[in-house]
Amino acid sequence: QVQLVESGGGSVQAGGSLRLSCAASGTIFSINVMGWYRQGPGKQRELVARIASGGSTNYADSVKGRFTISRDNAKNTVYLQMNSLLPEDTAVYYCNYRAGWVNGMDYWGKGTLVTVSS
Repeated sequence: QVQLVESGGGSVQAGGSLRLSCAASGTIFSINVMGWYRQGPGKQRELVARIASGGSTNYADSVKGRFTISRDNAKNTVYLQMNSLLPEDTAVYYCNYRAGWVNGMDYWGKGTLVTVSS
């Protein structure tokens, strides 16, 4: 089993920044993918960014150039630096872990709320 603990959510004004963190514990395989998803009001959950243990990354087009995902493999922790935040970034952000094979089981954090005003 894998447990994910998120931190860093909060409320900011448009143009501000936040940094989210997610620490994984339990049975962690060295080859894995971790990422961030979000679900805004009245919207479906969508991928924001993900990063493999080898360092490769993917971003949603809506956040490219504004958000940066990174990880510390020794700490089993993934980060999401969010800059130039927009009101449409308001959502519950969920941390995700998947072992490094195509049909690996997904594990989810409980979510952290990000609210961008103005």
